[in-house]
Amino acid sequence: MLSPEKLARINELANKKKTVGLTMEEAKEQTLLRKEYLGVFRSNMKQTIENVTVIDPEGNDITPDKVKQLRNNKFPN
Repeated sequence: MLSPEKLARINELANKKKTVGLTMEEAKEQTLLRKEYLGVFRSNMKQTIENVTVIDPEGNDITPDKVKQLRNNKFPN
């Protein structure tokens, strides 16, 4: 998870970019912070998807095979 300070800085730089513009150093900082944010987001999303089980109205497990394979590779029996 990204720290609240980094999230605040991302928002601060975005607002500054819209109003007065960014210096080269600030633009580089913004790019690095965005990459870090996206990395954390993607990691969390992948973890969420790997832990999902899909059940149909009849109670059958219809989780996609790809998700089952990811889960089995992560936690072999």
